[in-house]
Formats: sequence, structure tokens, C-alpha cells
Amino acid sequence: MMKDISDSFAKVWEEPVKEGKESAESDEEPKPKKTKKADQAAKKKKKQVKECILRKPEEIMEPTPKKSRKRKKKTITDVLATSEPKPGTPEDLQRLIEQHYKKTRSVIEMEELRLPDNCFVKENDLSHTLSSYLREVCPKWSKLSKNHTEKRSVLLLIVCSSAHRTLELIRLIKAFRGDTKIMKLFAKHIKIKDQIKWLETNVVHLGAGTPGRIKALIEQDGLSLQSLKYLILDWNWRDQKLRRMADIPEVKKETAELLESGLIAACREGSVKIGLF
Repeated sequence: MMKDISDSFAKVWEEPVKEGKESAESDEEPKPKKTKKADQAAKKKKKQVKECILRKPEEIMEPTPKKSRKRKKKTITDVLATSEPKPGTPEDLQRLIEQHYKKTRSVIEMEELRLPDNCFVKENDLSHTLSSYLREVCPKWSKLSKNHTEKRSVLLLIVCSSAHRTLELIRLIKAFRGDTKIMKLFAKHIKIKDQIKWLETNVVHLGAGTPGRIKALIEQDGLSLQSLKYLILDWNWRDQKLRRMADIPEVKKETAELLESGLIAACREGSVKIGLF
């Protein structure tokens, strides 16, 4: 009987303890199980210890200097855009001839290519239109043009840098030329054979064109210098790139060769005058 009572008391005391344990376990959230990858990542984090290395001042690298940009070479246009326009002079034309021929000609030959000072008329001071300039340097134009009857030759030659510029100049001299005949002497859209035929069959007073085509006409006996009185170079005009005819290598070369093809000799003889417009 006593044993039964003690067993019942023991059961009474054990049940609340068990219930308390179960309630405590139920309140705690289940912990996630650690995987192998998580363990390896944790170990790596522990191993990766940042080291702080102190360097001597001499060992500290100086900052690399920035590379300086190369300056662009100035073009003819850049130089001329910042320079004041100056009228051409006889010395400029003489310099052009010397620069072109000095490497291939002897001293004696260079003397023969020199233009005398008295072959130049007054140069344009940048205040003239072409018509006003021609009136000043050719005051007897009306009389000369009336007496001119020779074919294959002109009284006045205007030399410029391009066909487009030639057309502009022809429009600009309407007031000067009056009823005299003028001929375009450039290569664009015009065959040299057609130009030679026209010169052979017509009296032309005034010719305007490029140095290359005028030189070709002289060499092929299409154009004679016998009646020529004035040679006008469109020296001071500048194109869209601000270049004068003396600044364009090809035109500069052709101008020097044109002058050698009989024009310098005519100037030395005194039959032709040169004007720089």
C-alpha cells in the first residue's frame, strides 16, 4: 500500500517537469543545419586577414604625370587667319621665281630669270576693284583695243588660281573692257584644241585663265605673246582656306613655269608690264 502511494506521488512530480521541458523546446525556433559550403566559407573568412604594410617614404611611388598632348602643326590656313593681309610686292614675285628654280639653275641662268624693276606697274594696295585697278595701270586701253587686229594674241592677260575665280574676274571687269572681246583660258570643260581654233579665227583683246592652261597654249603655238602689253596676276585674292595663288603649291609651280615660257624675256625687253592685283 505504501509503495503504491509513493509511486503515485512520483508520477505527479515528474509530469509537470516533462511538460515544462516540452513547452521550452516548443518556444525555441529550430536552428538551421550548417552545410559544408557554409563551414568552408566561414573558415576562409577567418583565414583572410588583411595585412597593413608600412612603407618608407622613399618607397612610396610618385603619381605618374599626365601625358602632354601633342600640339597640332599649324596649317597655312591657321597662319593666314591670324595674320593681317598685306598687298603683294614685286619682291614677292621675284622670290617665287627664285625658290622654284634655284636648285636646278646656275647663277648665270638665275640672273636671266630676274625681273627688272621697271617692268612692274603700281601694285594694288587692297583698295581697288579689278576694273578701277585696270583703269589705273592701263589708261590707254580704249585706244589699244581699237588698234588691235592680230589673231592668236591678246593685249592683256589676267592670271588667277582657278576656273571659278576666272569667271568671277570676267564679271568684275565689265565696266573696264566695254565692247572688247574676252576669252576664258582654263582647262575645266574646255578642250585646248577648241581654244586654239577660236584664237586662230577671232581677234581677242583680253584673256583670263589659269597659269597651267595659258602655258600649254603658248607651248602649242595657240597663243602668241607678240601683242601682249600687260600681265595681271590675281595675287592678293584668297580662297575659302585663305590661300593666295602663291600659297597653293600647284598654282605656284605653274605660275613660275608660265613666267619662264617667254614672259620674263618679254618683260626684260620692255614690251610687257606686270601688275599684282
